[in-house]
Amino acid sequence: MTRICITAFLVSSIFLSGLSQTKQIIDSLHDQLAMARNETTRIEALVQLCLFHRLGNTDSAMLYGGEALKEAETANYVRGQIEALGFMCIVKEQQGNLARSLELGFRALQLARENKMEKYAGGALDGIGEVYIDLKDFGQAMPYLQENAMVDFDSIGLGYGYFDMGNAFTGLGQLDSANFYEHKALGVFRDFHNEEPKVFQTLGDIQLKSGRRPEALDYYRESLEISLRKNEGRAQAYAYNRIAKLYMETGQSDSAIAYAEKGLQVSRMITQKETIQEAAALLAELYEPKDTRESIRYLKMADEYKDSVFGAGNIEAVQSIVVQEQRRQAEIEAAKAAYQTRLKQYALAGGVAVLVIVAIFLYRNNQKERKARLLLRGKNELIEKTLDDLKSTQAQLIQQEKMASLGELTAGIAHEIQNPLNFVNNFSEINGEFAAEAETARQKNDLAELKNILEGIKANQEKITFHGKRADSIVRGMLQHSQKSAGQKEPTDINALSDEYLRLAYHGLRAKDKNFNADIKTDFDDNIGIINVVSQDIGRVLLNLYNNAFYAVNEKLRTGVPGYKPVIEVRTRKSGNKIIITVSDNGNGIENNTDEKIFQPFFTTKPSGQGTGLGLSLSYDIVKAHGGEINVRSKKGEGALFTIQLPTGKL
Repeated sequence: MTRICITAFLVSSIFLSGLSQTKQIIDSLHDQLAMARNETTRIEALVQLCLFHRLGNTDSAMLYGGEALKEAETANYVRGQIEALGFMCIVKEQQGNLARSLELGFRALQLARENKMEKYAGGALDGIGEVYIDLKDFGQAMPYLQENAMVDFDSIGLGYGYFDMGNAFTGLGQLDSANFYEHKALGVFRDFHNEEPKVFQTLGDIQLKSGRRPEALDYYRESLEISLRKNEGRAQAYAYNRIAKLYMETGQSDSAIAYAEKGLQVSRMITQKETIQEAAALLAELYEPKDTRESIRYLKMADEYKDSVFGAGNIEAVQSIVVQEQRRQAEIEAAKAAYQTRLKQYALAGGVAVLVIVAIFLYRNNQKERKARLLLRGKNELIEKTLDDLKSTQAQLIQQEKMASLGELTAGIAHEIQNPLNFVNNFSEINGEFAAEAETARQKNDLAELKNILEGIKANQEKITFHGKRADSIVRGMLQHSQKSAGQKEPTDINALSDEYLRLAYHGLRAKDKNFNADIKTDFDDNIGIINVVSQDIGRVLLNLYNNAFYAVNEKLRTGVPGYKPVIEVRTRKSGNKIIITVSDNGNGIENNTDEKIFQPFFTTKPSGQGTGLGLSLSYDIVKAHGGEINVRSKKGEGALFTIQLPTGKL
């Protein structure tokens, strides 16, 4: 996937050969490095060594890239700095260090733009685009990929630009556009007599998402064949994992395990964290019905690598770098605006004299108005005091509403945490029995039986640890939701947030009414990905809508309508640059002519004492603060449908 920007001779050579040819080029670069007679030649050799070593030894690639950057800075060789930073950006993305990759890429772009040398920034643009693809922020990746295609319009880099754009469109679910750009990429690569295996992988992904598994498998196999012939470890790892996943989905578990293990082996050799995590996750799922211990081992490995790339600390680091870059761009725009402002000031200087004359004339009028303002000030102070009292009362009612939501959340949390605690208690009790049996076996000197009992104790202990950590994770997650929101947006999985609060709301009602049951239906769009919102606030909106829906169906159920069965439906989908969340119920619906009033403060359809009338008003304010919309459609006796529209809120 990585864009290559090198001399015409090296481009021709790498595209016409496999491992032996690549080794010859690397050896030739080492000879060039040893015989370099000037700083520029030496720096260019180091940059190319960084580029070629990324295919099989990322540590060496970073070593050569760092040395090239250091020497280029000493020699004030800007082109060398830009290319070294760009290729190190690509290598760091491959290693899974997304924050460092963005830092290097943005630094390269800054140098290129300050020195009008954008044509050497292709590596940085490609690396930044791939980081955003890793984060599933395909919309943010697209501008960098499009700029990359324009920078490399007359080179092999155009093929990689088209490939990455197709990859991004695949992630967005726009399969026709994805197929178009991948075939354009194939055309560019053929013009340069090159076969790029990862293009065939993306074509396979497109076929798979279109429901054509045989065609997808053919593309994956072709990708694997090319990557093996060219000894491209990166492409091999992706191909093995995709074939393994396809076999798993078709029930061919043995073949799936074989390919996944190959994918894991190759990924470890080249230190590619993304494919290590993919392969480990596949093996954990494949071994689950066969060997629980192996499944847990691979699951731990997958979680470890996932945390190393997408852990909270790493995501925060990525956000920090993105914010810094946005601020830098804002400062540049501010400087331009300041320059334009100064020009306007000079042009307006001549009008100052006229304004002075007008000011003298207005001064007399202002004296008269001053007396009127003094009179109004007293009235304004009285109005402000009244407004402060009103705000204080409203704040108290808002706190009441939040405490009511917290009470229902608490009931849901109790149910959520009970399951892992039951597992802990049960396995602890079994271990106690095993301990007694172990003592008996020891007294009988039955070593075989003693060994079996100890293995059982060990297995149970692993389960106790697993479910204990699960309970701890639930508690920590709920503590985060209970914290006061500081209004700071953060990357959030809307589908997971919607599902989590739905379960908590349902269990909260069940805790108060054991006889209550409802049919809950969900339809979550996997293409939404991660968006930037204040998760605690959006959670409060969802919880309020869920509680209202459960209240509505429960009230209708109590009326004894023949054959009535409560149904709650929650759906999410992506539409353009908006995220749509709908919550519907088949309860009693809302009274006619109240739809327009329902979001007004203190308006409620519940009986006196059962609602503050602020829940939907707060929800309306939260959604509007996110730049979104919330509305309701209802028919008396048939239920209600609430719709939330949020901007994608990308990083």
